[in-house]
Amino acid sequence: VVGAVITYYILGTTVLPLYQKSVWTQESTCHLIETNIRDQEELEGKRVPQYPCLWVNVSSVGRWAVLYHTEDTRDQNHQCSYIPSSLDNYQVARADVEKVRARFHEHQDFFCFSTTRENETSVLYRRLYGPQNLLFSLF
Repeated sequence: VVGAVITYYILGTTVLPLYQKSVWTQESTCHLIETNIRDQEELEGKRVPQYPCLWVNVSSVGRWAVLYHTEDTRDQNHQCSYIPSSLDNYQVARADVEKVRARFHEHQDFFCFSTTRENETSVLYRRLYGPQNLLFSLF
């Protein structure tokens, strides 16, 4: 019983605040406008990632927006819509990014999450701190 109380306390002090701070509450339909795979040479003069970078532009709620995989993707590198999971091997990372890009071209209309802020030009593909994840962490 004490272990359960401690677990709920830890989850309540770590996951719940992230859920409450999340502004990505409006479910929308996104339409793909374009995708680019940016390599190191193309980002010269800017903070250059050491991995291939997928950049995705979409139309959502009647306006142009940049799509980010999750909230963390946006925080890690605002120049990348998707960051590959394997960063140790450039060729594997490039193949991962190309596979994700191909999926977007196959399914050009998809659900995404936007915010009610008027000047926000970003949308999310998947929420890390949504209600399903909050519920999942509590049980």
